Amino acid sequence: MNTLHVVTGAGPVGSTVALQLADAGHQVRLLTRSGSGPVHHLIDRRRVDVSRPEVLAEAFAGAIAVHHCIHGSAYDAKVWRAELPQAEAAVLEAAGRVGAVVVFPESLYSYGRVDGPMTEATPRTATTGKLGVRTELLAQRDASTTPTVSVAASDFYGPLVRTSHAGERLVPTVLAGKTMRVIGSLDQPHSFTYVPDLAAAMITAALRPELWNSFLHAPTTAPVTQRRLVELVAEAGGVPVPRMSAVPVPVLRGMGLVLGEMRELAETAYMFARPFVVDSSASEARLGLAPTPLGDGMAATVAWWRQQELAAA
Repeated sequence: MNTLHVVTGAGPVGSTVALQLADAGHQVRLLTRSGSGPVHHLIDRRRVDVSRPEVLAEAFAGAIAVHHCIHGSAYDAKVWRAELPQAEAAVLEAAGRVGAVVVFPESLYSYGRVDGPMTEATPRTATTGKLGVRTELLAQRDASTTPTVSVAASDFYGPLVRTSHAGERLVPTVLAGKTMRVIGSLDQPHSFTYVPDLAAAMITAALRPELWNSFLHAPTTAPVTQRRLVELVAEAGGVPVPRMSAVPVPVLRGMGLVLGEMRELAETAYMFARPFVVDSSASEARLGLAPTPLGDGMAATVAWWRQQELAAA
């Protein structure tokens, strides 16, 4: 059935959602401040600042779903608190007026520090910093009369993914044969989510009203260590496994005393210094979806990065 979906933001999640929708035959209205985004005959790219409530009625007109894929302008708790709640509130109100469900890509931050795998039933009670902001956003969605779905993913990898631990920090470094320095530990298990799997889960949830007003986990493969992740990139790229080392969390905290960016990074570095495992089995059953095998996803990821290298040459 041909339906209209609005997608806000053209980062890796927004672009992937828009392309999957268009490839499936849905009309897509892609909203960004610059009018950028992937080219497809079913994607209508528009220059719209969705932080301005007065423009949302026209931008959302006719939509059955809004996939809200815009995040803070900086990886900073103060920025998130200043920007995100107000923007999400405006989106929720405008979507409610046109009868659209709002689907959010979500992180695992609201769980805070946990002992054991995170399931959908794990309490989401983090209160401080960026973690606390995510908890507050979830509470705002729960309180809204507009139907919502939040689909939580672990650290991203995949085509289009740049600003991620498994993005530009990892893949180009390994392919170039340079020493790979990871945060926390090389040998603790960590879950990584393939962005196309997150996008597929968001679209499925949008189209199935019985999944509305729920918190789901994106289909995510079994965890691997960062050491194994580096090896998988090398295997996919057909290059030797490079030297590796880890930057301990206390070092990041020390750097954070003088560098704000390092301070914000140190806040979530515990995720890489101890087991950080998401269990998505319950959501996979509800969605009827399974995660892409890590080897297949990494092969597609490396192929995309090599295309970027050729384009830049």
